[in-house]
Amino acid sequence: MSPSDHSTEYTEPNNMTDEINYESTLTVIGDTPMVELPSLRPEGGASIYVKWEGANPTGSLKDRMALAMIEQAKKRGTLQPGEPVVEFTGGSTGSSLAFVCAVLDHPLHIVTADCVAEEKIASMRALGAQLEVIETPNGTAYEGLSDDLRTEAEKLQTETGAYFTDQFDNPDQLTGYETLGQEILDQRPDIDDFVMIVGTGGCAMGTSRSLRNHGVDATVTVVEPAESPVISDGTTGSHSVQGTAIVGSPPLVEQDLYDQVCTLPTEEGIECVQQLARDDGFLVGTSTGMNVAAARRIAAERHPDEAVVTVACDTGLKYLSDGLYEGLNGSEFCLS
Repeated sequence: MSPSDHSTEYTEPNNMTDEINYESTLTVIGDTPMVELPSLRPEGGASIYVKWEGANPTGSLKDRMALAMIEQAKKRGTLQPGEPVVEFTGGSTGSSLAFVCAVLDHPLHIVTADCVAEEKIASMRALGAQLEVIETPNGTAYEGLSDDLRTEAEKLQTETGAYFTDQFDNPDQLTGYETLGQEILDQRPDIDDFVMIVGTGGCAMGTSRSLRNHGVDATVTVVEPAESPVISDGTTGSHSVQGTAIVGSPPLVEQDLYDQVCTLPTEEGIECVQQLARDDGFLVGTSTGMNVAAARRIAAERHPDEAVVTVACDTGLKYLSDGLYEGLNGSEFCLS
């Protein structure tokens, strides 16, 4: 199955646990809590809330997309029982796919890079995935890394006949993320702003689609690192937010589904990660720090009665080996 064979027809979301009807760990994906962050609320500004996706089985919102991509392929018959799956990833998608494929008995081959957190690579292997790890200069993401990873994944797909989930071009994930939007509305129906960093764009777009399908007039802001402004400028560059802004013009991002772009330095996101740990005892990754930092900027311009909602994408336990929290002890954090 080649990447171009993915169906581009959008299907309405459904309760995936009801559709699957498995008595398994897949049934605990979703229904994650929402928490307020009063310590980061700007004086005189709006409240900030985060959807805690670290509560998913692998500690990441990507469990939603992994299940959606595999289940939709199985429904179409493009993925048969026991057939292998291949994907390239610079974030948590690999762990989530390894989890779903382990439960549904699909061999998984992952192409990744050595700049990915050690914990993520270890978890993929622990869940049974076979890995090909590409070396990067100084262990840092570089412009063109996504293309190199894709080339290796497509080579493996050709050699093995595996189903290529092709996350950056696969609209199936929107189904999984629309349920996230529904949960946000259940928990915070008076939402005024939704803020989400762009990796594949699936979470931002799927959630936005859900909000708008429900007639919610909330402002949707997509977030990107200033070092790699792929949406606002169409360029990519080196940065330290894993799984984010590695593809120029992400195919799933639709201009009609967002209102504005917030481009901010990665350092601001890292500072926010460290503040969340120090002040709230909340361990999160850099993408979450970028989300909350952007939400804080927006909340500062909002009325105190309004609510800004963003996403805590995954648990910071996946990043302990990267030195992300070293600054808490007064040592200088190094982006490399």
